[in-house]
Amino acid sequence: MRSETSVTPVIECGAFLRYLPLMREPASRIGTVFSLALASVALIGAGSPGRSTLAVSIPNPILFVTQVPIPADFATVAAVFGNQTGDLQSAPRGGDLWIQYPGGTRKNLTQLAGYGATGSQDGTGIAVREPAVHWSGTKAVFSMLIGAPIAQYVQANYFWQLYEVTGLGVADTPVITKVPNQPSGFNNVAPFYGTDGRILFASDRPRNGAAHLYPQLDEYEETATVTGLWSLHPASGDLRMLNHSPSGVFSPTIDSYGRVIFTRWDHLQRDQQADADAGGGTYGTFNYADESAGAARLNSRGEVFPEPRAARTDLLAGTNLEGHSLNHFFPWQIREDGTEEETLNHVGRHELHSYFNRVFNDDPNLHEFISVTSGRVNPNPIENFLEIKEDPANPGHYFGIDAPEFYTHAGGQIVRLDLPLGARPDQTSVVYVTNRATATFRGDSDPVPAGHSGFYRNPLPLSNGALLTVHTSETRADANTGTRNTPGSRYAFRIKSLQLSGDGTLVADQTLTTGITKTVSYWDPDVRVTYANVTLWELDPVEVRARPVPSAAPSPLPAPEASIFAQEGVDPATFRAWLMSRDLAVIVSRDVTTRDALDQQQPFNLRIAGTAHQTVSNGGKLYDVAHFQLYQADQIRGLGGAVSPRPGRRVLAQVMHEPAVKNLPNPGGPPGSVRLGTDGSMAAFVPAHRATTWHMSDAAGTPVVRERYWLTFQPGEIRVCTSCHGLSSHDQASHAEPVNAPEALRQVVRYYRDVLGPPTSPVASLFFPIAPCRLLDTRAGAGPLGGPALPASGQRLFTLTNACGVPADAKALTLNVTVAGAGGAGALRLFPGDSVAADATAINFGLGATRANNAQIRLAPNGSVGIANDAGAPVHVIVDVSGYYR
Repeated sequence: MRSETSVTPVIECGAFLRYLPLMREPASRIGTVFSLALASVALIGAGSPGRSTLAVSIPNPILFVTQVPIPADFATVAAVFGNQTGDLQSAPRGGDLWIQYPGGTRKNLTQLAGYGATGSQDGTGIAVREPAVHWSGTKAVFSMLIGAPIAQYVQANYFWQLYEVTGLGVADTPVITKVPNQPSGFNNVAPFYGTDGRILFASDRPRNGAAHLYPQLDEYEETATVTGLWSLHPASGDLRMLNHSPSGVFSPTIDSYGRVIFTRWDHLQRDQQADADAGGGTYGTFNYADESAGAARLNSRGEVFPEPRAARTDLLAGTNLEGHSLNHFFPWQIREDGTEEETLNHVGRHELHSYFNRVFNDDPNLHEFISVTSGRVNPNPIENFLEIKEDPANPGHYFGIDAPEFYTHAGGQIVRLDLPLGARPDQTSVVYVTNRATATFRGDSDPVPAGHSGFYRNPLPLSNGALLTVHTSETRADANTGTRNTPGSRYAFRIKSLQLSGDGTLVADQTLTTGITKTVSYWDPDVRVTYANVTLWELDPVEVRARPVPSAAPSPLPAPEASIFAQEGVDPATFRAWLMSRDLAVIVSRDVTTRDALDQQQPFNLRIAGTAHQTVSNGGKLYDVAHFQLYQADQIRGLGGAVSPRPGRRVLAQVMHEPAVKNLPNPGGPPGSVRLGTDGSMAAFVPAHRATTWHMSDAAGTPVVRERYWLTFQPGEIRVCTSCHGLSSHDQASHAEPVNAPEALRQVVRYYRDVLGPPTSPVASLFFPIAPCRLLDTRAGAGPLGGPALPASGQRLFTLTNACGVPADAKALTLNVTVAGAGGAGALRLFPGDSVAADATAINFGLGATRANNAQIRLAPNGSVGIANDAGAPVHVIVDVSGYYR
């Protein structure tokens, strides 16, 4: 085993080329040629004056950070999750921002700009993380903590904030400035430059800025987490939330296609702490009545979505449910404005994982997913995909790390996913760049597994084809090799090149630097912690170079959906503006009975209840689906007991109740649901800036097919999905994506146009007055424009053209509507005959009252108008017309 500080002889470029024939291996081996052009260069280390060594050749400067080694790995600065907090035990002070130049010079940028110190960190100590270089290559943005206790037991809050550094040239004097107008009092991390002058970053700012919701607690350990990705215009202060992630997002960047790529933690399952409390645990979980600051603390920890975990056998007893668990870190993408959130190229568990369970245990069609028997293309499963970096020489090739959640500081195996724009996820394979043994740690007394070369972080493909990484040769879990006062870590993370090993994978080779040592001490705040002449970790390397600014392909409204708007006479831009004014979006599926062919863990023989519309694969049990029930992410789970709860709240899925969301009425459907269209389509209003999920249910409201992820939508977004589980290539019946114009969207568009939308003049160019004329009177004899009265809580349709001089091509009418002989208090609502009853009332009345009011109403194409009676007793209606539009 090579020691951390040793220097190995350089492999000359010509010698390395001899390995190229060995690297022409299948995708399960190395899958591509890494041209590691190495040369003998003397590097003079600023942290080790006078030393020189053979080291890695780099085409451009490398910007990176140093970090005091920290053996603890739960929610600390280098951990997989919950790594954004600024206390001293999570983020020890003493690191810096460095730059290494190709010529051998290395500079401490923070120190030269007046930040940081050696020795005592009291008062002004710093920590630095995650630099990102501007497209011009002339500046970088990064996160920095400033401040430390000045004495023992001094408690204070410290927050990661965004800073920019300029003066990156060898002869330049670096200048560091704080990014203006960023959220203060919150942790802002993982920044990068947008293509339009904005800075994007992760933050733990609450979704709506409410202080009482801080911090958001993750869905796993209920640890403080970032809330999602944010976009800031520094000059104007315009701040936007791009996605709401209940458990956190990590390592975001923009790829060559203009997509924002990031790792997201997906853990949409019921609260394991609450499950433990149900068995006598002491986490103190409870529910708040709602998200408000003064919400009542309930003697309840109830949850409604998703189904119980397998451990809750008491809740699963008597059901056909297997129990649901979900926990992974997957690659995701959004557009720069936050729209079109989905996993990268729609890749999912079926393409990446090795195993997960089915939903129901009483349907022979449903199977556990076992990758080796699934028939999928990818032979190389992974659990997680962290620290994503696109290969600049091969657009659409993404390097990442498959690492355990704990114990290795996000160190693991380097893997690669090839998912260029438009590539089908079921046709991709994971490339194991380092040996699979590097994906996990060994027990202290276990032998080193064959091929285990240590742990890797922060893969960095360079513009010349080389690949750098952060590496430690340790193969065990980290542990404190010292004391609390003088900690020591088993890990020695250094930036290194890689070389080909005997098994065809890559292993760590030369160090980039000669090693950077430092002595620091600080209060944590109870104990004086000292690191004496310690070799610092080197993390988060990035290449400093100019890059072309990518531009995302346009994303027009797809043709089937656009045709609905055209046919209904609604301008999509006006509709989007209306959505934006209410912080709403619309989601659309063309045919929810179609599902991806690989997904045989949830029901896939589906039929729209009461119709013949179905998609069936191989026979067997057929499921009728009728409703699409929506859920929103509410921060209502408390921790620590209702008497004195811990700060912050965890998200729970709650039936959709956002006041701005007014979907089409669905009588008989479960709360928060919309009815599925007879063509299999679905359309619904959803809130923007709040994580949302859903399931499909049968006519009785029993769930059939459940969503497994949270999704966030942007104001004004019209998000179209072709199927229920989006297709990788084809559906369960070997069909391509459906292309029908979704009728459910037509009903939503009409509902907006006729009921919800802003008041507008009737769709017509001319008004024609008429001498007042009685069109209908339900007190008269039975007939199309006569009796009977409107029934209690009922409605009638009336055709109002070709009477009283109203022509057949009239578009709208001006009316006087009168209520007579009301059998009880209530209200009348008018609506076009091809729509549904509006929320707004035309007349409110009391028992026995006679009331009148004027109204304008659009006519359906057949000339009909509906009148709905909200009273609990019949009521007579008289309608007089005074003019029409055409």
